[in-house]
Amino acid sequence: MTQQTYVELNNGVKIPQFGLGVFLVDGDDNTENAVIEALKLGYRHIDTAHAYFNERGVGKAIKKSGIPREEIFVTSKLWPFEFGEGITYKAVEEMLKRLQLEYIDMVLLHHPMKDYVGAWKDLEKLNRDGKVKAIGISNFDKDFERLDKLLKNATIYPAVCQSECHPYQTQQKLRDALAPYKTLIEAYYPIGHGDKTLIDESIFTKLAQKYNKTNVQIILRWHIQYGNIVIPKSSNPIHIKENYDIFDFELTPEEMEEIKKLDAAKYYFLVPFEKYEEIMDSYNEKIANY
Repeated sequence: MTQQTYVELNNGVKIPQFGLGVFLVDGDDNTENAVIEALKLGYRHIDTAHAYFNERGVGKAIKKSGIPREEIFVTSKLWPFEFGEGITYKAVEEMLKRLQLEYIDMVLLHHPMKDYVGAWKDLEKLNRDGKVKAIGISNFDKDFERLDKLLKNATIYPAVCQSECHPYQTQQKLRDALAPYKTLIEAYYPIGHGDKTLIDESIFTKLAQKYNKTNVQIILRWHIQYGNIVIPKSSNPIHIKENYDIFDFELTPEEMEEIKKLDAAKYYFLVPFEKYEEIMDSYNEKIANY
């Protein structure tokens, strides 16, 4: 199986362009098993979050893998109640304990809520102290005023913005806004949250036949060539293997253009922004107790 590609973040850190996302992988034990399987296959990027309730499983898998720590890129995310100067620094120190790591490759602010500017200042301190190698944001694609506020107050610009991204939602407006800062898009819901309508688009079926791949593999390959960092979730060993098997072929420029025509700015994560804070707060106690 061909080795995956790497991209360089705006601070010079190299990140594996393809990773395993563990959102909705249930519990530490299942997560540990999924991550061990992925690492055996050659995955070197794992994406988790405090709110996924499985950081400990990620940490255990890394320790059991026997792979040198510096070869594995670990991303995690902070929940909004952990935002604020002084608060965020301590929250990342607790994250390090859950992951059993001496440093985290990248930490993201999970949502643009609460004191995200104060949280960003703490992330900058953590980055300077070497506890976090890169810092970034997530879900800042629906309120550009909040994004602008963070960028204006930043002395270190976000390395990535993790956002819903797939052929129905290419996030072109976000790309344009972040281009001056060399902030990359990291795609969650990369196959449209498993939407059969997207997966079964005729262009993907045609290309799957041409390249002897699955429709999902064609979509994941599109992400790579589009320049996204992509983190499909799976705990199924078969899917973990299939998802990774996308580095032995390349779509043509014409095929990339044809896929681009599918963009409809469609979202699957449809929580109204004005309801965000109420919904986020409803998870606080459960997350704090993990």
